[in-house]
Amino acid sequence: MVWVVARKDLLLELRTFERLTAMGAFSVLIGVLFHFSIDTSLIRVQTLAPSLIWMTTIFVGLLGLGRIYIIENENRALSGMLQSPIALDAIYFGKVLSNFILLMTVVGLILFVFAGFFNLPFPKDRVMWVSLFGVFALGVLCLVSIVTLLSGVAVNNTMGESIIPVLVFPLLVPVVINAVTATNRIFAGRPVGEIDGNMRILAAMVLIFLLVGASLFRFVVEE
Repeated sequence: MVWVVARKDLLLELRTFERLTAMGAFSVLIGVLFHFSIDTSLIRVQTLAPSLIWMTTIFVGLLGLGRIYIIENENRALSGMLQSPIALDAIYFGKVLSNFILLMTVVGLILFVFAGFFNLPFPKDRVMWVSLFGVFALGVLCLVSIVTLLSGVAVNNTMGESIIPVLVFPLLVPVVINAVTATNRIFAGRPVGEIDGNMRILAAMVLIFLLVGASLFRFVVEE
């Protein structure tokens, strides 16, 4: 059932490309803005790039994923899904999966844009590439698990989508710290053992966010 929900969301997105287009365009615009606003003769961009990449990823994620329930609520698709025999846990995990696939696709574009503008020192061996993918996968999964849950709050809230960053940013502080640190060490060519601690913290936070999200999803959508 998880894949059924995820597949439905992905097919809907592939039909309109509404969120992917907005997220992709926003990513390119941020990359261009940073490229022309940062003086590379004064700042070593390679050390700053991981922070910029993750900041872009978070902003793009909030822009595109925050409307997931608002779009469905406009067409009453959300109420129909909630009345279906699909378990609420499956709906939550399905939406997390579809959001994860969408955002990881955009992350690939973000890395491509920043690599072109800032000449990023990408890993030379397969192990570090796997580590880089793992860091982004865990960090993005943390983000989408939170946003998928809290986007439901925006549906019936008078503040609408503007409340999502207020709720999300405080929860993402430890995620960003560990993700940026690990990414920085990978770009610096440090041994993979130096990011083990960051990876474990990110994995633990993914587990916590998913369990809490699945537990609270019922109360969010039924509110």
